[in-house]
Amino acid sequence: MTTEPLLVVNELSTPSVWPASAVSAPGGDLLVAGVSLLELAERYGTPTYVLDEGEVRSRARAWVRALPEAEIVYAAKAFLCRAVVDWMEQEGLGLDVCSAGELELAATRGFPAERIVLHGNAKSPRDLGTALRLGVGRIVIDADCEIARLAAQVPAHHSQQVMIRVLPGIEAGAHPKIRTGTEGQKFGLSIANGDAEDAVARIVGQSQLELVGLHCHLGSQIVSPEPYERAARELVSFLVRIRDRFGVVLPELDLGGGFAAAYLPGDEAPAPAVYGRRIRRALIGACAEAGLPVPRLTLEPGRSIMAPAGIALYRVLAVKRTGGRVFVAVDGGMSDNPRPALYGARYTVRRVGRASTAPMRAATVVGRHCEAGDVLADGVELPDDIRPGDVLAVPASGAYQVSMASGYNMTGRPPVVAVADGRSRLLVRRETFDDQRRRDVGL
Repeated sequence: MTTEPLLVVNELSTPSVWPASAVSAPGGDLLVAGVSLLELAERYGTPTYVLDEGEVRSRARAWVRALPEAEIVYAAKAFLCRAVVDWMEQEGLGLDVCSAGELELAATRGFPAERIVLHGNAKSPRDLGTALRLGVGRIVIDADCEIARLAAQVPAHHSQQVMIRVLPGIEAGAHPKIRTGTEGQKFGLSIANGDAEDAVARIVGQSQLELVGLHCHLGSQIVSPEPYERAARELVSFLVRIRDRFGVVLPELDLGGGFAAAYLPGDEAPAPAVYGRRIRRALIGACAEAGLPVPRLTLEPGRSIMAPAGIALYRVLAVKRTGGRVFVAVDGGMSDNPRPALYGARYTVRRVGRASTAPMRAATVVGRHCEAGDVLADGVELPDDIRPGDVLAVPASGAYQVSMASGYNMTGRPPVVAVADGRSRLLVRRETFDDQRRRDVGL
């Protein structure tokens, strides 16, 4: 069977949207890591999420190569399962987690606790207790009240390394709902109003807590290194104030994640080396001007590693032509991908498994749920002979889809399948009605 690189097929988007291993095959099919997407849909059913293991590993390695002197910590909230924990450990990355559940999952795989960072704006007592019990490397303080709460849980004659999440007052990110470095929102402590400095004063007086650095996170889908450069300079200025007031030189700086992934052809998504070079240069320059040693840098990529490696597979249930529009309804929707409904995320879509000479026509791919906002992709080009039973593939689906999936309409969360070297294996099985029924204990 002959195959063609994805790039040369007009119906497909650029390689930055699809995994690098994706090639077109006869009959309109698409192979990823040597595995037919149509065969995956037949074997595992739909909706199904496919992860190209080689793509995940390659992107993780690219971040390590871009900043070999830094610590690269995978943002687990993008998507986490036991296999992903293993991949990150094997590729030398740390884990950035936000809950006791993510911590426990990492622990079940023997992930080194010292390479785990816990943060979140509202950590529960269980979150903090689990982090201390497992011995995580650093806990990020996000609110003033966490200081005493955490210190009270640290065992006698022990100390816990902590960082303070600060707000540098920088607006960055593709949508207001995913901009997290500005004033007046729920994350972090403000540098401008003195809250962050007050938190430093409280922590340096706690023998149970060892303040090792500052943390910030600017937002998501940031397509330029420039906001990170500004953040580095702002945080170095704050490090100077901490040194001058408290006589402490903090050795670490975590600039968070938010690095962009391409969802549509032509989307900007700089390579890790581009971000890394610019961030490192800004940090070194700011420290030289301030007379500070360069702190150890940590970055937390998640989406940029996982999103391009994932493909969502759906089966068409209905096609409706009305009001001059074409609606293509599939067997998934906002229960497995809430991103379009939450903040207008956009995707490209391709039919797989059936060749066609029909002209392409703009269509709206919608989900099966009882919500007018259950739209997966608007204005995408699909063959005019699209019909029930066809399989649709949606690239760039590896991050913030399965991890945010819900039980809406009791449809069951989809399975996740890994592909590598011409073979597939199930990572996460499909959620069944029996799974849901067991949780319902009422009479």
